[in-house]
Amino acid sequence: MSHWYTRLTDYFPEKEMKSKRHFEVLFHEKQGIYQLEESTGHVLVYFEHSDFIFIDYILVTGNNRGNGRGSKILDQLKRKGKAIILEVEPVTLIDPDSEKRIRFYEKNGFLKMESIRYERIHMVTNELNKMDIFCWSPVHRTEDWVYNQMKAIYDEVHAFKAGELYKRNPQPVSDVLWMEELMIVNA
Repeated sequence: MSHWYTRLTDYFPEKEMKSKRHFEVLFHEKQGIYQLEESTGHVLVYFEHSDFIFIDYILVTGNNRGNGRGSKILDQLKRKGKAIILEVEPVTLIDPDSEKRIRFYEKNGFLKMESIRYERIHMVTNELNKMDIFCWSPVHRTEDWVYNQMKAIYDEVHAFKAGELYKRNPQPVSDVLWMEELMIVNA
């Protein structure tokens, strides 16, 4: 089995990846909260809070796709009875898998948080990274609730010790996440 970090960097674009050192710091300093699960067919990295789980990375490898493995991983997390939040790259022509990923999450009961905007500058590449936020929950959760959890996720995961690790300060959460008013059109 190849190393989990290599497997992630082989699949995910650089603008979505943390440095290996950032992962190591999170695993060490948030032991039992920031977790890694790995098998020959998948890699899962997640942050478990008292009332939600944030999936930082989920990768089901090539020939393991399409046989229910990803759904089984999500079902395992759902059994914990907590909301599950994740970031998904919006559909793009550059990445043919982007539409498949969104369909996969929707098939598994995840809803897109239409009013949450999430855009951050990658700490190494300086590329703008726009992501959609999806959530599954066993009980009703508002987009405002998800938004507040995402702010904590940004601070506790993405920006955690970033100044030390990348030698530059991370963007303030208010520059990265915001709620947008949705216009309701009457027919």
